[in-house]
Amino acid sequence: MIRSIIEGTVTNVKGFEVGTATSGIKPSNSADIMVLHSNKDCTAAGMFTTNQVVGAPVELDRITLKDNNTAIRAVVANSGIANACTGDQGFNNATKMQEVASKSLECRPNQILIMSTGIIGPQLPMSKITKGIHNAVNNLNDNGGIDGAKAIMTTDTIPKYFAVNIKLPEGTISIGAIAKGSGMIHPNMATMLGCITTDACIEASRLQSMLKIAVNKSFNKISIDGDTSTSDTVLLLANGSSNISCTEGKNQELFQKGLNQVTAALAKQIVKDGEGVTKFVTIHVSGAPSIEQAHLVANSIATSPLVKTAFAGHDPNWGRIIVAAGKVGVAFDPKLSNLWIGKQTDEIKIFNNGTPSDYNIEIAKEIFSENEFYVHLDLGSGTKEISVWTGDLTTEYVRINSDYTT
Repeated sequence: MIRSIIEGTVTNVKGFEVGTATSGIKPSNSADIMVLHSNKDCTAAGMFTTNQVVGAPVELDRITLKDNNTAIRAVVANSGIANACTGDQGFNNATKMQEVASKSLECRPNQILIMSTGIIGPQLPMSKITKGIHNAVNNLNDNGGIDGAKAIMTTDTIPKYFAVNIKLPEGTISIGAIAKGSGMIHPNMATMLGCITTDACIEASRLQSMLKIAVNKSFNKISIDGDTSTSDTVLLLANGSSNISCTEGKNQELFQKGLNQVTAALAKQIVKDGEGVTKFVTIHVSGAPSIEQAHLVANSIATSPLVKTAFAGHDPNWGRIIVAAGKVGVAFDPKLSNLWIGKQTDEIKIFNNGTPSDYNIEIAKEIFSENEFYVHLDLGSGTKEISVWTGDLTTEYVRINSDYTT
């Protein structure tokens, strides 16, 4: 049995604690340093941006996990500056963060993973960062999860967190998580940071494969603006404090379901808190020849500025949806395609085998005026289907991103 904990975070998991500090990076002078620490060595897994331009922390974490994925002790994150496009000095600064944290936590540098998010280009003010890390370590506590979620925020308006307890024959295990993300959101993955913790016993290679499955079912199915960031990172740490193995059999199956639930909850929170977003829209594409082709079509619809502005204007302009589906090179016959839009209580068909249906335009407008609704396109060319999550594109998104660095 899996029980959701809406207010749960990384510190709902036994053996994990979080400390935060204000180093003065953010203009708001709010907390900008987060340290997540385990009292035991953790197996660890990571998923990172697919952008060719990556931040120094992403580069360093890939190296660290290749060298050590069985004895990680902490994650250190800063917000406000992404430490991306910063050259050798930026990489040295990320390495310095590892060294500073390892001394404070009395462990090896390669037991520390680093995350940074914020403006691309500036160098980290290392004197401030160093002091902030020391202060965050001094503030470590087992109720600090929500503060940690707040400390990694940039343009986010709310902290994002979720947890589950999973009852197994041997006892109960927990999975907890925090994340940030609001803009530059698009597979793979998003401008996002995510930390997931568990007290299950899982060997590192299996943990990596399970994280990949969960990310593909969640963070790789969301889009706000079609941009992929330099810093996208999701880390999963398992400290084994429960002494319950979830590496195989039914335990592994239930752990995977719980992990999928956690990452999906965070992904939906990210979309709902997207920059300027006022609507949460599920794009479902069915009748495709393959999952990959269904995903291509769904992403094309989810990222189309014309479609997203129609969402913002409550305009059920189905032509924009069909055109977005047809531009990505996936072969289908529009004469066999059907399109529905709907919400919890109403659904209407607006495109029927290649021509518009006889539908009530006022009901269609009412559906598009809701905070949450869905678009379902059946291509009529196969049996595969997928859903992705997106939002609308508003003038507030333009305002936020036109003066982000100032």
